[in-house]
Amino acid sequence: MLETQHVPVLPEEIVALGQPAEGETWVDGTGGGGGHAQLLLNRIGSRGRLLILDRDPAATERLQCLFPLPTQVRQASYHQTSNVLSELRWPAADGILLDLGLSSDQLHDQQRGFSFQADGELDMRFDPSSGQPAWQWLASADEKSIADTIYQYGEERFSRRIASRIVQSRRLQPIRTADQLRELIYSCVPRGRPSRGGFKHGRVDPATRTFQALRIAVNQELQILQAALESLPNCLRSGGRLLIISFHSLEDRLVKQAFRQDHRLEIVTRKPVRASEAEVLQNPRSRSAKLRVARRLASEQASE
Repeated sequence: MLETQHVPVLPEEIVALGQPAEGETWVDGTGGGGGHAQLLLNRIGSRGRLLILDRDPAATERLQCLFPLPTQVRQASYHQTSNVLSELRWPAADGILLDLGLSSDQLHDQQRGFSFQADGELDMRFDPSSGQPAWQWLASADEKSIADTIYQYGEERFSRRIASRIVQSRRLQPIRTADQLRELIYSCVPRGRPSRGGFKHGRVDPATRTFQALRIAVNQELQILQAALESLPNCLRSGGRLLIISFHSLEDRLVKQAFRQDHRLEIVTRKPVRASEAEVLQNPRSRSAKLRVARRLASEQASE
């Protein structure tokens, strides 16, 4: 249960820009495999306070084993940070960290359908106890909604073709598993099916964008991010830092705009911070990571 395949991205940059220090209060809003949480805990020490949140009950259970009291672990979304801090009667945080990427543990769970390489049910929910699984949504949504979702959230130029094939196929057989959807996508995208050796020369698997789009839609990821961007600055003390790692252009755009327009925040990173070549070689997942950091202004500065 304690094993994790997740490798935290941009660890050195988080320490340098977040500056977590002895005795501070921090929130890791996307606990995942616990890598970032451990990084923070090493810096804030035994006198510090760390709150770890995750929507996924499996991840939460693992995190509770890895981080016993006084670290607090809660199954909750990061946009609920304010509520959890109030329940704990903790003061405003010195720092909040979000890693918006999909955990490798979730990706490798064959039974949850996050990966197009899985053969399990096409669920894709971070919290399996709430919301609608992806296969149910695909069974009931109209063709335009499916196409628009795949195009908007996945930036897939063959979205209409894929949506049309989904609607045609479900009349004969429900699309219930990840491998069913993968094969359908391969039949729609030119040269979509990989060779025995996989996709060469860095090509992205054609199923990637559609699976990404469905995951974002099922979990309402952009809506939750937008809500968090509005509420999280109020969870920070004056001078506290908000660090957000995104992996998708739509997420990064929301963060960029919020940091620029929010009078409560001062931008620390004028451009997104990217992983070094050395980190990308060791952890290819870090290639698309973008870190943006903002600092909470004092209330009198924010009102000017």
